[in-house]
Amino acid sequence: MKSYKQVVFSALLAAGISGVAQAGGPAKPFIKEGTWRGVFTLSESQVPFNFQLKGKDPEHAIFTLINGSRHDDFHVQRIGPDSIFIKMNTYDAALVAKIESDGQISGEYRSLVPNFRGNALPFTAEYGQDYRFAPPGTEEAPKYNIDGKWELKIYSKEPTPDRIGLLHQQGNKLTGVIMSVVGDSRELEGTIHGDEFELSGFTGPSPIYIKGKVNDDKSLTGELSLGIYNNIKFDGEKNPSAELPDPYKLTYLKEGYSKLDFTLPDLNGKNVSLSDEKYKGKVVIVEIIGTWCPNCTDQTSFLSPWYNKNKDRGVEAIAIGFEQKDDLEYARYTLGKLKEKYNIQYDILFGGIADKKVASEKLPALNRMMAFPTTILIDRKGNVRQIHTGYTGEVTGQYYQDYVSKWTKDLDELIAEK
Repeated sequence: MKSYKQVVFSALLAAGISGVAQAGGPAKPFIKEGTWRGVFTLSESQVPFNFQLKGKDPEHAIFTLINGSRHDDFHVQRIGPDSIFIKMNTYDAALVAKIESDGQISGEYRSLVPNFRGNALPFTAEYGQDYRFAPPGTEEAPKYNIDGKWELKIYSKEPTPDRIGLLHQQGNKLTGVIMSVVGDSRELEGTIHGDEFELSGFTGPSPIYIKGKVNDDKSLTGELSLGIYNNIKFDGEKNPSAELPDPYKLTYLKEGYSKLDFTLPDLNGKNVSLSDEKYKGKVVIVEIIGTWCPNCTDQTSFLSPWYNKNKDRGVEAIAIGFEQKDDLEYARYTLGKLKEKYNIQYDILFGGIADKKVASEKLPALNRMMAFPTTILIDRKGNVRQIHTGYTGEVTGQYYQDYVSKWTKDLDELIAEK
């Protein structure tokens, strides 16, 4: 596997950015502190994102992506007199950019996965702008109010489950989240102007862009873009009663199974199994994740502090990571970053390449691996008592609150069993 510096240098060359810092080289101005507006070029669309920069030099700089009420912080590195590198925390991707002579920046969002040939997303960013889509004073008054819950029917070449949109509108300003059986889109921010609306989101993984129209019958039509290639069309109907399939019933044990069985290496290469002495007589939480998966990192940000608070109550946890390369050395790097960021104190195992079919083969007791993440609760006798598909974060409001309430109740009951 390439070293971290080799990956950075390769990303710079691929992005066409030169001038890697030389010892004693002239220092050039750093990015201005304050508010910025960036724009990705995604096919024929312009996908905006907002961020703030605090710190007058790379040693103290914090780059903060802003999506509605959600703020995500990242560190900035200067890698040349006029070049910067912003690693997307646990996601193996980065913004690699050049500080232009006028103080603006331009560059690419690029995968850092070794030998991955995905296309990069070019972007530019302008200082001092905090709007998302329409500059202040240019907004067209909305013809409709689309605040509420929407049932979204998806049209795609591949079978794709329908989704639910939770939208919040105040005048022209629009925020919201799209939920699916896998999880949620994280918070999106945008605008509604006339009978058209736009939403975007960028939190570290590939950006999300939604463009749609409100029809005369007050239904919606639009297109959802996830990254470069994944574009799906949808129709929407407002439906306060709309619900997704029960996440506790989508993944289950095959007939004849009551237990989960696996033997997989931890980050040091040592094989770990549920039959190990460490787990006997304990309630065990198994989370199936990947560091490339935003819903997985959100689930980890919930589980890790919960475990650290409750680990002395007779409960253990195991994370099984499926990564973008089938390579333990690479997984040691990516999952190690996850462990460091979220202060994970439970075992992290490597399952293999990030593929649902592979995950299903490694965990043959399951009917199928439907989503990353999937969370499995095992009682003190080693029996699987619950399987939850996907994860819905705080932005989903009542859905998240219901999840936390059920989690707390179910774990308390399992821990109390003799």
